[in-house]
Amino acid sequence: MLHVVLFNPEIPQNTGNIGRMCAITRSRLHLIHPLGFTITDAHLRRSGMDYWKSLDVVHHENWDAFLAFPERPTRLWLLTTKAKKGLWDAEFRDGDGLVFGNEGHGAPAWLHAFVGEDFEIKIPQPAETLRSLNLSTAAGIATYEALRQITRGR
Repeated sequence: MLHVVLFNPEIPQNTGNIGRMCAITRSRLHLIHPLGFTITDAHLRRSGMDYWKSLDVVHHENWDAFLAFPERPTRLWLLTTKAKKGLWDAEFRDGDGLVFGNEGHGAPAWLHAFVGEDFEIKIPQPAETLRSLNLSTAAGIATYEALRQITRGR
């Protein structure tokens, strides 16, 4: 199973879109609180998240609670524009987790240090002067690349 980990997401529509993708791909979604919104039916309907009831989602009070969760990912990959290693260079395995920082601030420095440079990856971005992809777009690209590798045995 692939895990998608959202660290303090701020925009409900992004979380809804990522949740939908996780439901379709049978990936587990981990939401690390605090969230920048409340999970309500109205927010979910707005993002077209009628799949929420089919979603394998785990809420964690904070990062420490996530780390204490017995079914957490075996390895963590942090998606960041600051990485030196590209997505295509990562070798994903079943049980891995893709970690995404929030829309406004990305991942904090301590999270970068926790994951380590060898497990920081970025999505190739030919237009390097532009900031970054939308969170849900980035999560989709990374999830499908990881699943491609896992199902093909790399």
